Amino acid sequence: MNYKELFDRIMSLISTPVKAWEEICDETDHQKVMGGFVYPLIGLCGLSVFIGTFIGNTAGVSAFQIAMTRCCATFVSLFGGFFLAAYLSNLLGKKMLKRDEEVEQNRQFVGYSMVVIFALNIISGLFSISILHWILQFYTVFVVYEGARAFMKVDEENLTRYALIVSALVLLCPTIISMLFNKLSLILN
Repeated sequence: MNYKELFDRIMSLISTPVKAWEEICDETDHQKVMGGFVYPLIGLCGLSVFIGTFIGNTAGVSAFQIAMTRCCATFVSLFGGFFLAAYLSNLLGKKMLKRDEEVEQNRQFVGYSMVVIFALNIISGLFSISILHWILQFYTVFVVYEGARAFMKVDEENLTRYALIVSALVLLCPTIISMLFNKLSLILN
């Protein structure tokens, strides 16, 4: 996936999630999401935070260290949060939906469901939109809900509960990992 396709997929998932999830259902390669969507967006988030740290920074020579630490924290939280959320959503699917192991499909589902988080991290890395950042993250619930219905084909009985739990996983896993990373960074410094 090139960057034009990546941008189109981001815009499609954010503006018309129903249509985007229907297109994703037609994809046969479940691994495409990793190299063509998740990894490039994690890289762009890290780059955004790295560059954004230098904008208006008066820390002097320690600015580079601060930028690298923030970049690493973003990378680790999103990367680890993605895999943790995918793993936990797979367990949720086995327990709640009584399905067999669907690791690759869950990775694809969680990867595309994190689109709002990726977009907000790219923007907030460059500009300070902290309160707006936290409010807009809740749009993830709608993206996950539509994905659970169209892509994961969850029955109506479990749809709302499943979508809310996966949304919580998608939102909280990167946040928890980021908090742990920041605590460890302070301890080790």
